[in-house]
Amino acid sequence: MKFDTPATTNPIDRMTVVGQPVARIDGQLKTTGRAMYAYEWHDANFPYAYGYPVGSSIAKGRIRSIDTDAAKRSPGVLAVVTTLDVGKREKGKFNTANLFGGDEVQHYHQAIAVVVAETFEQARAAASLVKVDYEGATGSFDLTKAKDTAVKPDEKQQPDTAVGDFEKAFGGAAVTLDQTYTTPDQSHSMMEPHASIAAWDGDKVTVWTSSQMIDWWRSDLATTLGIDKDNIHLMSPFIGGGFGGKLFLRADAVLAAFGAKAAGRPVKVALPRPLMANNTTHRPATIQRIRIGTGRDGKIQAIGHESWSGDQPGGQLETAVNQTRLLYAGENRMTAMRLATLDLPEGNAMRAPGEAPGLMALEIAIDEIAEKAGVDPVEFRILNDTQVDPEKPERPFSQRNLVGCLKLGADKFGWSQRGKPGSRREGNWLVGLGVAAAFRNNLLLPSAARVRLGADGIATVETDMTDIGTGSYTIIAQTAAEMLGLPVDRVAVQLGDSRFPVSAGSGGQFGANCSTSGVYAACVKLREAVAQKLGFNTDDVVFENGQVRSGNRSVALSEAAGPDGLVGEDNMEWGDLAETHQQSTFGAHFVEVGVDVATGETRIRRMLAVCAAGRILNPITARSQVIGAMTMGVGGALSEELAVDTRQGFFVNHDLAGYEVPVHADIPHQEVIFMEEADPMSSPMKAKGVGELGLCGVSAAVANAIYNATGVRVRHYPMTLDKIIGGLPDVA
Repeated sequence: MKFDTPATTNPIDRMTVVGQPVARIDGQLKTTGRAMYAYEWHDANFPYAYGYPVGSSIAKGRIRSIDTDAAKRSPGVLAVVTTLDVGKREKGKFNTANLFGGDEVQHYHQAIAVVVAETFEQARAAASLVKVDYEGATGSFDLTKAKDTAVKPDEKQQPDTAVGDFEKAFGGAAVTLDQTYTTPDQSHSMMEPHASIAAWDGDKVTVWTSSQMIDWWRSDLATTLGIDKDNIHLMSPFIGGGFGGKLFLRADAVLAAFGAKAAGRPVKVALPRPLMANNTTHRPATIQRIRIGTGRDGKIQAIGHESWSGDQPGGQLETAVNQTRLLYAGENRMTAMRLATLDLPEGNAMRAPGEAPGLMALEIAIDEIAEKAGVDPVEFRILNDTQVDPEKPERPFSQRNLVGCLKLGADKFGWSQRGKPGSRREGNWLVGLGVAAAFRNNLLLPSAARVRLGADGIATVETDMTDIGTGSYTIIAQTAAEMLGLPVDRVAVQLGDSRFPVSAGSGGQFGANCSTSGVYAACVKLREAVAQKLGFNTDDVVFENGQVRSGNRSVALSEAAGPDGLVGEDNMEWGDLAETHQQSTFGAHFVEVGVDVATGETRIRRMLAVCAAGRILNPITARSQVIGAMTMGVGGALSEELAVDTRQGFFVNHDLAGYEVPVHADIPHQEVIFMEEADPMSSPMKAKGVGELGLCGVSAAVANAIYNATGVRVRHYPMTLDKIIGGLPDVA
């Protein structure tokens, strides 16, 4: 099915199941421990062995030799496979740095060996005996120093943008802002580590792993192993969090496959937590310069945003200016990004790549220019709203209700009670309110599914879509139930298996809308098959209460399926609606903080997110996504930073003891409001996504609240107390 015209009325619009607060159908499995994650997959007939990875202890250079003799003699050891043993390998499409193979060291903790033994403890002990002789090389590890060497990216992929005459308009503006903001390297820090089990059967390998994107992983694993993609069966039915860190093939799957081949047994490999920060990917640090010029009335006349980030050679930008191209009006505009070469671990996608760090800077800048112009921060954002793409005014937004989010949020949060900076004190606490706009584009990827209708009247959905804790099982079941007129408990959902049709996968907040659209397409095929078999007119057939009805005739779905059942399979593809109309999601974040007047310690008191993101497929799972994202945004604001050793080239605090993330218990009150919205330009589901929108802008709202509480403006994340305490008033 190709979606190339706006959606009209369809079965989803009944919303008898879709849009309803259906409890997670996988919840019981997870809360009772019956959901098997990658490392937990168990077959009583499998003689499992355990692999332990060895990471490079230098950040750049080459390996002269690896001595594995002592490791091989260690008790219980079955095999040792080194990067020199497997030799240089072709790199997967989605990886910047090599995962395994060859003598080159590109970053600290790059996988250079795996030790396989009868037990985990034996493998770990033997891994400590592997001795490596390196030839070190000088690397670049400091973005601040490398900034001046940063280069303009490929014009076709990430061009600079310019509308009007920014420099002239900025120079002539009555009110101006010119500030630099920085965001640090950050780690995904998901609960479940990167983990895989590999088992060979001749020249075929089965891999149980923790992957957000089944087909991407399968293709790149085939490339790395040098085997045919059809010889790989990959499964990932449950994932304990990813945040983008499991979008692309990681070393655990590669090491498990090589280790299992060498040991002649199924092998389990989990990356130890201290290895994850440097071995896998992270959100790259940014340096951002923002210039805004307005009239005395606060209307933006010029807005410019420049960003610098770094990555491995051949790597990617952190696209921190993307939202600035679309979020606010202004006739004179410019954006530019530059990429420096760094020999740190690979920088890549982390929840809301681009917009998350971009809004961390932009939404502080908006608060600053609003104050300079003497306009309330909420009113300033409303004043500079636009209903068209500011860079291409002929291109309207499919839907945009940022103003509604801001107005409703301000009313619900009590924004009118906000005073001047430093004016509200409760005991030892300085109290302040902050706001920030939320923005994230609606992304569209093809997605396929297969739906089987059995003689028992149960519909089974098969797609390689994944559930990273987001509720995919539930919303997919709701979609099929709505389309086929069944209760949710008459729908079975099977996910995360490469034998199933290729879905959009989980990432970029495209997973919900795209994967359910693929299920929608498959259900349309199944409805047609049912109608054709029964001799019904497809256009007027009704599926309801387990029956299919046309005119005065009604037949049970189980009867329609017959003893052999019926199958519908299709792929949702996308036309050019996203080209003619800008598709984005919007929101407003409000935060109240307390800052200790003596220590500068910041505590979150309450938070509110108001989101306009198309049809909400399930308010329970959507709310969970948003409050989790809000919590993550607090971490970005107050504590999360991968500290770089700029001499040796590694992240020093590479565990959860040194890399501090907040939890829900740190925030007494969180509230989420979804605006009523359905976007017919987006998909037949008329949905978009909220998983990343809930993060975008949160950190800036915290920063702006800290300023309102204390009068201290911090422009460099994280906003630790040492950056605040010097500007606090004298303790009375």
